[in-house]
Parts: sequence; structure tokens; C-alpha cells
Amino acid sequence: MKYTVLYILAVIFVNWAFDALPPLQMPGGDIWPPASLIVGFIFVIRDYAQREIGHLILPAMLLGALISAFFSTPTIAFAAACAFFAGEMLDWGIYTISARPFSQRILISSLISTPVDSLIFLWLVDLLSPLSVLLMSASKMLGAVLVFHLERKREKAC
Repeated sequence: MKYTVLYILAVIFVNWAFDALPPLQMPGGDIWPPASLIVGFIFVIRDYAQREIGHLILPAMLLGALISAFFSTPTIAFAAACAFFAGEMLDWGIYTISARPFSQRILISSLISTPVDSLIFLWLVDLLSPLSVLLMSASKMLGAVLVFHLERKREKAC
């Protein structure tokens, strides 16, 4: 259950990071939270964890969100829990239903879930703007694209 434990710890860490790392002011006045770079990897770690524990991934996500409340502000903890829940439900559904190779499931589920997660989180922490959603979603996709390429290479080698 190493990926499941890693997933729970990553959820806790990213929520702490949203509090610890101040958002950056972007040209035009939009704000981008650099901790959003970490979230893309969490969606991918979730896919690995789901391979370990199946549908029990949802209670694992809730456990991470609950523990996060002790390490971040109530606003961040609530926004992250709502965003993670929505994004993870989409991610989980796509990952579970799709019969595609693992690398493709990671990429497809992340393409759909990361914008939803970003939109909800930024709305709830009052940082919502089109540019901030785009930047946050793109930074999350970096992790998914990296793991997609690594997994695709591994799949071709097998």
C-alpha cells in the first residue's frame, strides 16, 4: 500500500503548501498559487493507489482531506476537499471505466479532472480568473504528461 500512503501524505502536503507558499502575482493582476504544480502529481499518484486498493481510493482521499484540516487554514482545507472530491470523482470514473492502457488513462483522466479541480478550488479561495484557472490546470498537467510518457515507454518495453 505504498502508493496509497503516499497519496494520503501528498494530499496533506499540498494543502499545507497552499498555505505556506504565497500566490504569485501574474501580469494583468491574476494570481497563481505555485503549490498547484504539486497537485498534478497527486492525481497521478491517485491512479497508482487505485491500482493497489481499487474503490477504497475514495475513503483514502477523504482521510487525506480530513487530516489536512489540521495543517492548513479552514478555507484552504475546505476548498481543497471540495476540489479534490470533484476532481477525484471525475478522475476515478474515467480511470475506472476506461479500458485503455494505464498511461492513456492517466492522461485522459487528468485532462478532464484538473480543470474542474482548479476551477472549484480557485473559486472557493476567491482567486478565480480565467488566467488563474488556465495556469493552475496547465501546471497540474505537467505531472500527468511526464508520467504518461514514462508509463508509455514502460508499456512499449513490455
